Amino acid sequence: MTDALRTALRAIVGRDQVLTDPDLRSGHETDWTGRWTGRALAVVRPGSTDEVGAVLRACAATGAALIPQGGNTGLVGGSVPRARLDRPQVVLSTRRLAGVESLDGVAGEVTVGAGVVLGTLQARLAPAGWQVGVDLGARDSATIGGMVATNAGGLHVLRHGTMRAQVLGLEAVLADGSVVRRLPGMLKDNTGLHLPSLLAGSEGTLAVITRVRLRLVPLRPRAAVALIGMESTAEAGALLAVLRRSLDSLTAAELFFDDGLELVLRHIGGESPLERPHPAYLLLECAGEADPTEALAAALASSAAPRDAVVAADPAGRSRLWRLREAHTESINAEGIPHKLDVAVPLDALDRFVRESRDAVQRAAPGARTYLYGHLGEGNLHLGIIGPPPEDEAVDDAVLALAIAMGGTISAEHGVGIAKVGWLERDRGPADVAAMRAVKRALDPDWILNPGVLLPGP
Repeated sequence: MTDALRTALRAIVGRDQVLTDPDLRSGHETDWTGRWTGRALAVVRPGSTDEVGAVLRACAATGAALIPQGGNTGLVGGSVPRARLDRPQVVLSTRRLAGVESLDGVAGEVTVGAGVVLGTLQARLAPAGWQVGVDLGARDSATIGGMVATNAGGLHVLRHGTMRAQVLGLEAVLADGSVVRRLPGMLKDNTGLHLPSLLAGSEGTLAVITRVRLRLVPLRPRAAVALIGMESTAEAGALLAVLRRSLDSLTAAELFFDDGLELVLRHIGGESPLERPHPAYLLLECAGEADPTEALAAALASSAAPRDAVVAADPAGRSRLWRLREAHTESINAEGIPHKLDVAVPLDALDRFVRESRDAVQRAAPGARTYLYGHLGEGNLHLGIIGPPPEDEAVDDAVLALAIAMGGTISAEHGVGIAKVGWLERDRGPADVAAMRAVKRALDPDWILNPGVLLPGP
């Protein structure tokens, strides 16, 4: 059966686009954290929607599972083969689906292939004065299709919303090889169910996304970034509440802590730009047609007593300040294989969650190191926990239970993947999960697509 499947895949996409050598497959078989890994029968790289459909039909005919994969920047094991699955697994890489169609500069929309990398697309759009409303640290490897499939959030959700809010239409291949297509997409279109909204966040379990029609936002060429020393999460939240009402140009509000800053500086070198250490740090970005520096400085000066802060308006200075936040992920990974958690809680519970999550980790794994950082405006925190072995889920359980107890969610932007499948019903409730399973059965009755991700197996 496996030989027949490899032969069929080569006939569909060409011999060079089917990777079976272990060395060539390896980069597709382990996720970015190094925590999740499995073995693929092959990695197949289709170059068109028709080829994707043929690959899915070949997998269905042989009972093989298909694992959609974009840039493989996921952190919950959803884009790599399962470690234990009782049937062959084929990884389908979308990276050759990388076309960028003509920009509609009047509507501010563009249609792109699912394999287009975010950073590449931003560079293509910038000369025309447009950009994608979602930005994230993995911009140079994350693909548009993967971002839609996981409903990625990132740094500018405060202003533009998550990836679902950017999607006007899409093309996708279902498990039986049939194609659903609603392109280019219109802002006003209420003809039936909105399938793009259903597929956004489905983590490759319902269809393979092949093309996406995106809503764009105007490029704001002038920006300023401020780093502010804070005494607590609560103080940072109170300041943000004031600034959101007074700064129309506010695009990002990021939170991190002194132990994380110390780790980043040790990893990338350099010194803190502030006069002294602080328990917490708030990083703000404003952007507009005009230089927002004076407005940002004035808002900070009028919001409270003088603070330990630094503001940068030049590109190099802004980049240095952003690096202190964006280098958290790589710095944590440099310490070992981390337990990466991504939760959100109501803003009024955020300060308590920061304190109690550290205590919960220590109870579950004494001596573990916990680094927290995230998106303050959405109550979304990332936890990188170093110490427990990858297979020990005690710290994961402790943190996720705390998030639910505080009225939050187990996944704000990374997805459920295979890491949090056992927690889905505790978060969403049995009725919600039953409805999700009904949709899965309707679109993929044989569980060909990404089995074990998001939902437990049949």
